[in-house]
Amino acid sequence: MWLEILLASVLGFVIYWFVSKGKEETLPLEDGWWGPGVRPTAEEDKSIRPFKVETSDEEINDLHQRIDRVRLTSPLEDSRFHYGFNSNYLKKIISYWRNVFDWRKQVEILNKYPHFKTKIEGLDIHFIHVKPTNLPSGQTPKPLLMVHGWPGSFYEFYKIIPLLTDPKNHGLSDEHVFEVICPSIPGYGFSEASSKKGFNSVATARIFYKLMLRLGFQKFYIQGGDWGALICTNMAQLVPSHIKGLHLNMALILRNCYTMTLLLGRRFGGLFGYTERDMELIYPLKKIFFSLLRESGYMHIQSTKPDTVGCALNDSPVGLAAYILEKFSTWTNSEFRDLEDGGLERKFSLDDLLTGIMLYWTTGTITSSQRFYKENLGQVNKHETLKVYVPTGFAAFPCELMHFPEKWVKSKYPNLISYSYMPRGGHFAAFEEPELLAQDIRKFVGLQERQ
Repeated sequence: MWLEILLASVLGFVIYWFVSKGKEETLPLEDGWWGPGVRPTAEEDKSIRPFKVETSDEEINDLHQRIDRVRLTSPLEDSRFHYGFNSNYLKKIISYWRNVFDWRKQVEILNKYPHFKTKIEGLDIHFIHVKPTNLPSGQTPKPLLMVHGWPGSFYEFYKIIPLLTDPKNHGLSDEHVFEVICPSIPGYGFSEASSKKGFNSVATARIFYKLMLRLGFQKFYIQGGDWGALICTNMAQLVPSHIKGLHLNMALILRNCYTMTLLLGRRFGGLFGYTERDMELIYPLKKIFFSLLRESGYMHIQSTKPDTVGCALNDSPVGLAAYILEKFSTWTNSEFRDLEDGGLERKFSLDDLLTGIMLYWTTGTITSSQRFYKENLGQVNKHETLKVYVPTGFAAFPCELMHFPEKWVKSKYPNLISYSYMPRGGHFAAFEEPELLAQDIRKFVGLQERQ
């Protein structure tokens, strides 16, 4: 009798496994209200309003006064960036920020692309919408939603946008011309922060989907790294029929049987599908483990008590700059920790870096941006176990915080049609290597369009 029960159970499991294996499960497309108070009974205003970035003498004077009152602690001798942001180099940034950096000029640069706002689920959502100016005759632009992460912003995409919307004038083929939409995650920059607990990546994905519908796009491409990768993944899980293709430069694959092979991969990597390049980027495992441990301290703070550290960062522009720019150093290349200046100016200009800081400072959104960690980490989320079946492209940048081999990515994204080992670059791909990322997006879209 017990043998019959056991055999029946095994048979039932096998049948269930084969039946469910090909099932494309999606996330439920629900609704939400994240504005203050109770949701009003009146229908939400769906108008799209032009927006312009502005500044004032008062804003700049307040910034300068706070910078002038900065108190710094001298670094340890020969500590470079091993203890965090080196305050000797920080003095250079402070001097540039106070005496050279022209925020009014940067505001003009920010306004070179059209900005808009619209209310969705009670929140004022900010986005830029850039249409091609030199569209070839008879060609329709491909809508592409690009989503940033933390501690980034929509400004990360300013150098890649012309490569996508006007490729011919930048030495690229005009076979694929894009219409680019870059929203600010709610609670970041000019997008209103949620007034209620629970605002996570799935809610953001739903809002951005509604944004694309409001702009008149029924089918579109999406691209993201960092939080943007998770938000775009959630969009593909919510409304796969509306997503023409998903391109990522980071993956958040938290539950994966392949991670169990790491301990044996050094000896038997070939058996687990690891390439020679994978082996170079993953091992020695001890080095990767300690690197992740060293770089994840901020995450533990922000996913538990974001408002506490937020009080300090929202009150001190220099503290905010040190906290954020340290990520642009070590996340661009972990070896930059060995340099006195953190290697920041090897990949970025101080104007670009400080513009990113100003987007957090002038909007006072560092605390609300950090809450996104609290809302997304530390709980079981259904989307973590769901596969994504829309056509997917992946760009593996060698200095990313964690390398994800093709086998790993394909376990989460079975319809992976493009996987590229990028020759250089780190976490902030669009900001750091816009040409490389643009080329890989174009390659992926080309493969998808020919399918």
